[in-house]
Amino acid sequence: MLKGHLDAIVLAALESGPAHGYAIIEAIKARSGGTFDLPEGTIYPALHRLEEAGLLSSDWITPPGGRRRRVYALTRSGTARLAEGRKAWGRFAKAVEASLGGGRAWLA
Repeated sequence: MLKGHLDAIVLAALESGPAHGYAIIEAIKARSGGTFDLPEGTIYPALHRLEEAGLLSSDWITPPGGRRRRVYALTRSGTARLAEGRKAWGRFAKAVEASLGGGRAWLA
């Protein structure tokens, strides 16, 4: 069910500000109430793909007393894509609800 929505979920996790990969994984897990406990092997390829598409930027940082980490941030294009993703999700969710809810048809 996550297929097709992972990119928007990752972008949304970065909406509040830049974060490194593990923090993104934890934010997604917390926001989903533990439903989306995604492995690194899912998140890091998505981060790289989103950066290549110009939706994210990244910088290497070394916090005081910490280890070097790559921190990702939304670009303007990423913010716009997130808005598009939210609209698409809203339409999809309404259509699924109408289909499963047994009520009257929903018109897009």
